[in-house]
Amino acid sequence: MSDQALPLATAPVPELAARAVRTGSSPVRDILALTARPEVISFAGGLPAPELFDVEGISAAFREVLARAPRQALQYSTSEGDPALRAAVAARATARGLPTDADDLLVTTGSQQGLTLLAAALLEPGDVVLVEDPCYLAALQIFSLAGARVVAVPTDDEGLDPVALDELAARERPKLLYVIPTFQNPTGRTLGAERRAAVAEVAARRGLWIAEDDPYGELRFEGEPQPWVASFPGAEDRTVLLGSFSKVMAPGLRLGTLRAPAALRRACVVGKQAADLHSSTIDQAAAARYLAASDLDAHLARVRDAYRERRDALVDGLAGALPEGSRWNRPAGGMFVWATLPAGWDAAALLPEVVRHDVAYVPGAPFFAGRPDPAAIRLSFVTHPPEEIATGLRRLGTALTAARRAA
Repeated sequence: MSDQALPLATAPVPELAARAVRTGSSPVRDILALTARPEVISFAGGLPAPELFDVEGISAAFREVLARAPRQALQYSTSEGDPALRAAVAARATARGLPTDADDLLVTTGSQQGLTLLAAALLEPGDVVLVEDPCYLAALQIFSLAGARVVAVPTDDEGLDPVALDELAARERPKLLYVIPTFQNPTGRTLGAERRAAVAEVAARRGLWIAEDDPYGELRFEGEPQPWVASFPGAEDRTVLLGSFSKVMAPGLRLGTLRAPAALRRACVVGKQAADLHSSTIDQAAAARYLAASDLDAHLARVRDAYRERRDALVDGLAGALPEGSRWNRPAGGMFVWATLPAGWDAAALLPEVVRHDVAYVPGAPFFAGRPDPAAIRLSFVTHPPEEIATGLRRLGTALTAARRAA
């Protein structure tokens, strides 16, 4: 018998989970990778303007935390989050009309994690989740990974249609409604107070949870603030409010908050323990110090002024960039404009030619959980100053003209 070892018989490794296979990559992230060249003027990503970050204030907060309590700031912490940070967020929510205690809140690694924890705590495979159509892409990814069945609720220029919501809730028996009622991503639309009250009433009568995502609420340029859905009768005991520091301070902090009724919040804390134990201790401490030592409202006023100017530059320039017959809105805040090219145009098919002209947008079709609109596009106006927006719109007009002629 030979001393040589016999070849080892191997079996194939097990396949990926079905939910991982069916959940695709984010088209926004894929486009950002394609448009990373500095010469590209991108209307694709919802990237806050980096020159508007309060670098000095945030740096001072980190320095003070490390000078005053370095051992605590660099140590493990509680899953619920920094008490001072939760107290500061609770105070701001209360001032905005939603009475909140620090213990009502869980600090998360970005509001995205908050929605992931909520899905893990609430959803069994096959459960129905209702979403606005179109809907935030990452939410669709999260619900797909949870094994949920996503059902689209029709929308119009005023946002989600409460009558359609009621009909779908009666037929589909959903467990959860996910909604961005203020300056929605991708459309920039805002749900009025009457519709918010109707959403709360439907949820209470039909027996479902509401996930109210509010990353953009403090980026209002004009008009009166709308009350949170969580504040309306019928919604108090069934609404999870997701907040984020990404748009008001800096996305690199990766901090968000989840406000929820006690039993559901405790379940999310357990999920948080399983996911990452707790969010970054030092980032939380620095954010708490920043809120104590700096004037966030004054900073936000500067950001809103800049973003208002950029919104105007984009919206006012679209008539010269988009083909005749296109439609678009003028959001009262947030980061996004929703536009629709004429019937028969395909925004995804046109994108390669657009990128060749060193400009980019996000095709709208992937945002739809229902029947997609291939002519829709999402345009972000916050990343570039007005003069660059004007240049980008000229490039976009040239690219669309060239693409159409070649078709």
